[in-house]
Amino acid sequence: MRDGRPPRLSEIPAFAAYMNTGWGTPDRTPPVVPGAAEAAAAHRARLAEALPGRTVVLAAGQAPIRSNDMAYDFRAGSDFVWLTGCQIENAVVVLEGAEATLYLPPPAVPGDPAFFTDSRYGELWVGAAPGLEDWAKALGVRVRPLAELSAEVTEDQEARRALAELRMYKDDWEVGQLREAVDRTVEGFAAVVGEIPAAVAGRGERWLQGTFDRYARAYGNGPGYPSIVGSGPHAPTLHWVRCDGPVLPGELLLLDLGVEAASCYTADVTRTFPASGHFTPAQRQVHDLVERAHRAALAAVAPGRRFSDFHHAAMEVVAHGLADWGLLPVSVDEALSDTGQHHRRYLVCGVGHHLGLDVHDCGRASQESYQDAVMAPGMVLTVEPGLYFHAHDLTVPPELRGIGVRIEDDLLVTEQGADVLSAALPLDADGLEKWMAAG
Repeated sequence: MRDGRPPRLSEIPAFAAYMNTGWGTPDRTPPVVPGAAEAAAAHRARLAEALPGRTVVLAAGQAPIRSNDMAYDFRAGSDFVWLTGCQIENAVVVLEGAEATLYLPPPAVPGDPAFFTDSRYGELWVGAAPGLEDWAKALGVRVRPLAELSAEVTEDQEARRALAELRMYKDDWEVGQLREAVDRTVEGFAAVVGEIPAAVAGRGERWLQGTFDRYARAYGNGPGYPSIVGSGPHAPTLHWVRCDGPVLPGELLLLDLGVEAASCYTADVTRTFPASGHFTPAQRQVHDLVERAHRAALAAVAPGRRFSDFHHAAMEVVAHGLADWGLLPVSVDEALSDTGQHHRRYLVCGVGHHLGLDVHDCGRASQESYQDAVMAPGMVLTVEPGLYFHAHDLTVPPELRGIGVRIEDDLLVTEQGADVLSAALPLDADGLEKWMAAG
């Protein structure tokens, strides 16, 4: 012992030699979701067809540091997952046509000093880690040590847009993963609603957020995005992820939640509940208008329709409803014009987006391929109109201040129209009250 400090184990040859002996072989089976490797192979073929003759390089990424030597949980980049079917920190995939070579850092197993010295990657610290041969067998691709990757190889940023546009069209396996994520999310909603009395009694928004996050962690990777739980005056805040307030018994409770499945595909569903179990007249008035806008948007989702159609359908209903309440300072036509948009004071966000491996999926796609495109079978998207009357907004009457309502569903565009994946949750105020009572 030097100056009262314990010796550094890595500097003791006898200890290092002893640590290299006497170990059996743990289960190092790679955590690959059934069907993921086959789906990834099909995705690589689609990319090769879109970018013939190109070499594409993509990195999985690395977990960011939270503080000192503590890192956040690792989640691989979505393009990497789509092309490989796996999540391996610091890995790089190189695609030459449809042929993939996966470059991985070898695991720190007995015989490697990092086995017991590296708290981020050493197997003694973090658990059994599959080797290169294990991954090659599980994924059906060539796997090489990361050290063999040329330092001159860089990521192909131009391929990112192509990937975003390819990922807009989900195959059957992907749709199955999204259905699972949505089904688990609906179950998570039921778990949260069951805890509303405890939250009202004093445990607050964070108790409900934790309830859902625990459910998502138990049945998937966790939440697909920071869970939003907003009670009363917090409900109009679009991204209320702090969740540090009380759950008020006479107020609305906005829940925007999504389970990310083990395959990394996520749901994104919102419902707004009365914490008491019953809507007040003012709350129902707002909810009914949002419901009408939502149903108009749902009806505008179909193959051949422009992606922006459902946005405009919802906005027209909202603008007319606000005008009927006397809340627009201009005519409906002026509000809906490109030089007006006054109704957007109470709905500044868009009304939907693509959904898949990312909650806001395919974000690198071009305007022409996204907002200006027509919907087609295989697209999965959200529809989510709302009204957000902040408690300090003096343009609305006192009885509406502090009311925030959003309804959000996940839809699959089909040959015939659209399949609402989250239809197990009711839309209307009466249906929500009955659903809460039945739970």
